[in-house]
Amino acid sequence: MDHLLCMPLPKKASHKGQNGVVLIVGGSKTYHGAPVLAARAAVRFCDLVYFASTEENNALVKKMKLGTANVICVPKSKFNFALKHATCVLVGNGMDADAKTKAMVSRVLRSNKRCVIDAAALRVLPVKLLHKNVILTPHAREFEAAFGVLASEENAGKMAKKYGCTILLKGVRDIVTSGGKLAWVKGGNAGMTKGGTGDVLAGLCAALFSRCEDALRVAYTASRLNKRAGELLYKHYHYNFSSEDLADELAYAAVHMP
Repeated sequence: MDHLLCMPLPKKASHKGQNGVVLIVGGSKTYHGAPVLAARAAVRFCDLVYFASTEENNALVKKMKLGTANVICVPKSKFNFALKHATCVLVGNGMDADAKTKAMVSRVLRSNKRCVIDAAALRVLPVKLLHKNVILTPHAREFEAAFGVLASEENAGKMAKKYGCTILLKGVRDIVTSGGKLAWVKGGNAGMTKGGTGDVLAGLCAALFSRCEDALRVAYTASRLNKRAGELLYKHYHYNFSSEDLADELAYAAVHMP
């Protein structure tokens, strides 16, 4: 098996909560689906998933409860509890690129917890707060918004090294880089251009990061699994599969890696 893959098995004597706890912070009035997709990807790969959104966004919380029964929705009064107990935090999916999101991203980064930063959070990223426990999952435009340079293999490597984080730069071939190390991930297909596939990847990445401390291996594994799931779906549906299908295919892909 590929030495970079990181798919830890639960210990036989373990109990609920000892095999990864993820907190997802996301959603807005416009984008309710993004954190739901991230959660659907995460729940199969960790023990617990908490979800928090804006205080006024009760409609989104209801949608999350309907979207998956495996998520614990936390009100503002319980946010500190969820943040404390999470072993990884995912922030950005479906959020607006505004001052509130920037404040939340800053709060998560200052906690020094393992975290995955995606979507709108990348557009308001306080780069000076990045650290070794951070995985960024941008596409090219988000990378350029975050760092002010063109998205390329060279620049991804430079930014990861400069800020001490791990970057998973999404594309036809994903680039995963951290601390001067770099790996390419091929695979997938054009069916994965649909909206939401990046949210699935981010949720998977957060779940794996909640259980494995090696950020480079986590980002590489998430990329491999996500692309593999797309390949398996292509065999049955050609390009006609959805982001929800992708999230639900990940567990099967995990036991059918080439």
